[in-house]
Amino acid sequence: EVQLVESGGGLVQAGGSLRLSCSASGFTFDDYTISWFRQAPGKEREGVASMTNSIDTTEYADSVKGRFAMSSDSAKNVMYLEMNSLKPEDTAVYYCAAGRGVHPLVVIRMGYGMEYWGEGTSVTVSS
Repeated sequence: EVQLVESGGGLVQAGGSLRLSCSASGFTFDDYTISWFRQAPGKEREGVASMTNSIDTTEYADSVKGRFAMSSDSAKNVMYLEMNSLKPEDTAVYYCAAGRGVHPLVVIRMGYGMEYWGEGTSVTVSS
């Protein structure tokens, strides 16, 4: 059974940092494209960062480029999202996800391709 469990969300002031973690089980990271999405209140879900280790490719949404960094530890099946210089508009529920056979650029630009999802962790950035 595939499971994805996020952690690390919370309340932070604008300009601060948070690191989200996603522990995965039931599949091997290197066989999948792994991603972070977010959904703010009243807005559609958007891809934030997406990574395919087998082709050494990571893509980011324009809104987070230069501020967020995605990484993974394949040995532990854990993915991370390091979020710096946080802004109030980064406030959202953040989800980790995984899917096969999809390029990270497609995930970010089109928002599809993920098969498995976590339950989400809430991030609130105060001004």
